[in-house]
Amino acid sequence: MKKIHILMVEDEEVLAMVVKETLENRGFEITIATNGIEAWSKFNLYKPDICVIDIMVPKKDGLSLVSDIRKVDDQVPIIFLTAKIQTNDVLKGLEAGADDYMKKPFSMEELILRIKRLVRRSSGRADQHNSTALKPLITTIGNYTLNYSRLELIYHDTIINISNRDAELLKLLLAHKNELLDKRTALLQIWGEDTIYNSRTMDVYITRLRKYLMNDPQIEIVNIRGKGYKLME
Repeated sequence: MKKIHILMVEDEEVLAMVVKETLENRGFEITIATNGIEAWSKFNLYKPDICVIDIMVPKKDGLSLVSDIRKVDDQVPIIFLTAKIQTNDVLKGLEAGADDYMKKPFSMEELILRIKRLVRRSSGRADQHNSTALKPLITTIGNYTLNYSRLELIYHDTIINISNRDAELLKLLLAHKNELLDKRTALLQIWGEDTIYNSRTMDVYITRLRKYLMNDPQIEIVNIRGKGYKLME
């Protein structure tokens, strides 16, 4: 079985070596980069299966690196590492194109779990994309059009590029339009686990979807406290 190849971008040498040794002992292949420029070069050279990127790295910061990666590859999963946990910091990382985030210090077991889950989901999306390439899923939301297969949200002549997880969550909200989308159901279906950590992540994605849809005042994502969300149109 092919090993999962991870590009880890981390300038703390001791942490990078500990992670590398631990993951290699668990059957992963690891490439380490200590700054953003080196990481960009290694990403293009090795085409890793997943990237784990610290936001605060020298020469090219993690947010800029993620943005550059997304210009050439919208499928590779990206986890960003942060010493900050404020919603705005998380939102910036997700807006840049990251799929998930972890706060330092982090559990190695949790990192391994998230890596396996994201790579598995990415493989599934690639298979689905290949099987439906000639039949793009397109639906309307008020004055917007969602092209699920192309990961585009279109408002008149403006195209908004969204992430896979944005599209998955929006699609699920649309399936329950004007009805309650139970938060636990969404977490299990999209994140695979109902935890406080994932719940907080989902709240960030909801904030981002509201921003994307703000041009149409008829569309509203309502928070039903303690229960979930409603997409109202």
